[in-house]
Amino acid sequence: MDYAVHIFGALALIINFIGYRQETVNGYRLVSAFALACLSIHFFMLGASAAGIGLAIGAVRNIVAIRYQSVSVLLVFVLLNIVFCLWEWFVLQNSVVLFIAYTASLVFTVGSIVLKSAQAIRRWFILAESLMLIYSILVLSPFGMLFNISNLISIFLKLRSEKKLAAAAELGVSERTATK
Repeated sequence: MDYAVHIFGALALIINFIGYRQETVNGYRLVSAFALACLSIHFFMLGASAAGIGLAIGAVRNIVAIRYQSVSVLLVFVLLNIVFCLWEWFVLQNSVVLFIAYTASLVFTVGSIVLKSAQAIRRWFILAESLMLIYSILVLSPFGMLFNISNLISIFLKLRSEKKLAAAAELGVSERTATK
């Protein structure tokens, strides 16, 4: 059992590392859906159901969002998060830590469905990844911690790379207009 927990955590880490490097939003959604499913299994095996449920919803949400990004789809996934959060709080009486995971899940949900560019999603997800890093620390998930730290690093590196490309492109345009 312990090996399986680590295998699913490692798979999530590797797959999601590829996900944040996708150039299109749908490429990101597809690859990250598989990473979210692996990390969901990892957290369920650790007994951290808030993250397990939120990540399972996220995997399905990303697949659905490839084709559908309507307000009704957004509302369905927001409602699912709220219902499961309340169920865990009132019925299962899980700790208050679950609100961190569900808040992150809501941020991921809104970003995945509403935002249309990969760059905007990366910026929006800095908050959600930070919340999930806090949650991973609190539930003692080493792969969850590595997952979120590597995601944050990937986001910052990709944003920096995009900024440098934009600056280089602008400089190239400025030089061409100056020579005319």
